[in-house]
Amino acid sequence: MTDLLEARASVRVVDGRARDEIEVVAAAFDRLSPDAVIELRGVAAELGKPIVLVTDRIEEGGLAVAVECRVVAILPRSAVTDNRVADNVRLAASGGVSPPSNLHTRLAEHAERLHREMLEPSEPAGAGLSSREIDVLRLMADGLDTGEIATELSYSERTVKNIIYAVTDRLRLRNRSHAVAYAIREGVI
Repeated sequence: MTDLLEARASVRVVDGRARDEIEVVAAAFDRLSPDAVIELRGVAAELGKPIVLVTDRIEEGGLAVAVECRVVAILPRSAVTDNRVADNVRLAASGGVSPPSNLHTRLAEHAERLHREMLEPSEPAGAGLSSREIDVLRLMADGLDTGEIATELSYSERTVKNIIYAVTDRLRLRNRSHAVAYAIREGVI
């Protein structure tokens, strides 16, 4: 890549030891592997300069890492020309950003999916509970044992035990008191 940049009169390639003169870092990797990420993070921390990245493959999780490492342009190796690399280096030096057209879209989709999976509840409170399960949880909260719940609801004790097991297993709850606490916290009972 150095040869591509040195061929352009408007771009001056400096030795890595001349840290004061570095305005933009151009980095090339076959793929954004864990080793490549470590190198990019090191360069970003040490120099604090924008990075133009040339790579064949970048996975979805790598996009956020690339942005974190101050990558302002990502060029596929197959599309690398001396003009294209030099143009992106000049743009980065002037404070511009030149991500591929789909990078913003992919980053937005990634952020949206993370938000959905991590921040929003997977379903509304009590949506996964049937009225039978809610009735059993309510009576458990009132202190009734399995036999008393069965009598109150006109179920067999086996049915009550199966309902309790189904709720605790599906919601990954540890025991009956955890199930009652969950139901109270979620506003189901």
